[in-house]
Amino acid sequence: MREGSLDAPIRHIIDWENDAFYDEVELDAELRRVFDICHGCRRCFNLCDSFPTLFDLIDAAPSGELDEVKSEDFPKVVDECTLCDLCFVNKCPYVPPHEFDVDFPHLMLRHRTVQAKKNGIGFVEKQISKTDQVGTVASKIAPVVNWATSTSNKPARKAMELVAGIDAKVDLPTYSNKTLCQQVEITPCSTNTEGPAYGEKAVLFATCFGNYNNPAIGLAALKILRYQGVDAEVVYPGCCGMPLFEKGDLKAVAEQAEKISETLKTYVEKDIPVISIIPSCSLMLKSEWPLLLPKNKHVQSLSKKVMDISEYVIHLHKKYSLAEGLKPLENKAVTLHLACHSRAQNIGAKAAEMLRLIPDLNVQIIERCSGHGGTWGIMKEHFQTALKVGKTTAKQALNLDNPFVLSECPLALKHILQGMQIQDDKANTYTTMHPIELMAKSYKL
Repeated sequence: MREGSLDAPIRHIIDWENDAFYDEVELDAELRRVFDICHGCRRCFNLCDSFPTLFDLIDAAPSGELDEVKSEDFPKVVDECTLCDLCFVNKCPYVPPHEFDVDFPHLMLRHRTVQAKKNGIGFVEKQISKTDQVGTVASKIAPVVNWATSTSNKPARKAMELVAGIDAKVDLPTYSNKTLCQQVEITPCSTNTEGPAYGEKAVLFATCFGNYNNPAIGLAALKILRYQGVDAEVVYPGCCGMPLFEKGDLKAVAEQAEKISETLKTYVEKDIPVISIIPSCSLMLKSEWPLLLPKNKHVQSLSKKVMDISEYVIHLHKKYSLAEGLKPLENKAVTLHLACHSRAQNIGAKAAEMLRLIPDLNVQIIERCSGHGGTWGIMKEHFQTALKVGKTTAKQALNLDNPFVLSECPLALKHILQGMQIQDDKANTYTTMHPIELMAKSYKL
């Protein structure tokens, strides 16, 4: 037996349709097996609060061993997991194919799925996870929603905290009064017939955040691709299901996967790449959907055609060299946070590689979790923990002191900025954006 694995990590099928998946006795035994391995290693102690919580429970036991920790305390460990996947991808030496076969995030997911089936998902949590339903309504009355959800509107936010459990202090994303799909229709953006990649086709998967909250990301991506000569179009058949995935509602995620992969199959069959502008969505389409639906041919085929926007831009650059026109920026250095779900795709730091194509630009990287965790980090019971996990990231960004702070994950970026503002009230002078937006700025598009 080897101490650690040098092989590339692999993941097993998420067997959520098998009754054994929900066997609580088997689940408890697997939790104890994996927790005992984690206790003997402790390499992940500084990633998130799941591991310190687990180790504190063990250290507080009379024997100092897992056998005296009550199973009733295990949900405390599960609740602190944000499913960032960094322990699996970057830290754990015992992931499969190692014989210890440790996949901590998917074990936490299994526990949540079992509890969701047994006890149901709370009404508010369920509604928050339905991003298409919320986004469709919110975008139609965006000014009202943005006013009501602003942290400056203390009465409304306090009421929201009492009713929905969303922390009154968390800075929530705003909504656009026109979705990305609507804005594409009214925004002039022709394909550059002189572009080096003219003749290529691609489809931009808008994502729920890109469609409802910040269409500027998708518009920047569309302009960049069409400027390269790519015949790109924007589609949005629905949310990837990541918020539902976090809650353990795997049946709903699978239904989304079936619906969206069916809609996109025409592009896949024509060998047209599907480009996602948010890494969490890329990860779902590339990795999680195929594990949920291993026999669905459309899901499996789609997973092989999905690329992150920065990944695709670098692909174009290596194949054709990007179109000329990138200009130096006024600021010679930028801070780039490498999003957890980008790192979890194991594609390399493509956003940094892309930004370094901008002349004279110094890209300074932060490789730590923001602590946000999607819908997890906005809840009152988790917000302070989310800030604690992301404190070092925010401090690094402050120390670098670059006017532009970037991340491919908009939620992480908003959370980092809020963490910066808590540490330094002058942090509101920083400009935050997606890397593709800075690329478009350099092109003056």
